[in-house]
Amino acid sequence: MTRAAEQPPTMTQTGGSSDTSFATQLSHWQSRVEAALAMRLPEASTVPHELHKAMRYSVLGGGKRVRPALVFATGQALGLAESTVEGAACAIEFIHAYSLIHDDLPAMDDDDLRRGRPTCHKAFDEATAILAGDALQVLAFQVLANDLTLPRDPAVRLKLIEILASASGTAGMAGGQALDLAAEGRRIGLAEIEEIHARKTGALIHAAVMMAAACRPDLPMEHSAALDRYATAVGLAFQIQDDLLDIEGDPKLLGKAVGADEAAAKPTYPVVAGVVAARTRMQELHTTALNALAPLGPQGQSLVDVSNWLVLRKY
Repeated sequence: MTRAAEQPPTMTQTGGSSDTSFATQLSHWQSRVEAALAMRLPEASTVPHELHKAMRYSVLGGGKRVRPALVFATGQALGLAESTVEGAACAIEFIHAYSLIHDDLPAMDDDDLRRGRPTCHKAFDEATAILAGDALQVLAFQVLANDLTLPRDPAVRLKLIEILASASGTAGMAGGQALDLAAEGRRIGLAEIEEIHARKTGALIHAAVMMAAACRPDLPMEHSAALDRYATAVGLAFQIQDDLLDIEGDPKLLGKAVGADEAAAKPTYPVVAGVVAARTRMQELHTTALNALAPLGPQGQSLVDVSNWLVLRKY
């Protein structure tokens, strides 16, 4: 762990892109994945209509596209064409969208709003929302198996499926959600809250980076290890910032009410450690992430930019 007083390198300190140029790059990635997702989703005019409408409503309803951005940024750092990793970016976003649909259900977080719009089960109904989530999960793996844009090597395809499946299952996101629900209303320690965050949110963040890395089967082990360290740190930092925004964020920017975690008696990082300690830990993780990129040299700038964006975001 780095010292709390140590300041993470900024984009300017690393000699890389400006805020403006990264904003342009990010907008490009977001637009690209939006079009790619729309193309890979079933049309609403196809039977079953309501199910397909719900899938498109949930996936194409906006959002920061953090995970696809990480896929594209990693691909850029490794010299891969955007087209090579586009399928992976779509697959992981389908998994993320499915998880949000299910998380919003009354049996889970019972949320009415997502990104400033009614959640899927409010816009449609609970049964349709459950099926939409199920179908998106399956679609993610169908993309990894069949998408023509991904590397054709069967070993690469299997690795992509393995990474995403592991990050989505009991060792990752689903397990993290189970632990999160079990922790509601009771006091837990820092080790437990970090494990919850590492699984529930961090696992998919980590998968986004490592799936792009898997598209470079000749990647040196040193670079793969560096990306692993980076992705682990960014995943936890991202969730701590999310916890902080639930306390301090602007509901208009967030597109949802703040204070939901406190109202549900959820043990978040700021609740367990305090706001100041949470912010310090987030900065430490940010520093760890940036330092991990040293083996990539200037080619890692896109990942520096993404980490800066995630830590400094206001929504």
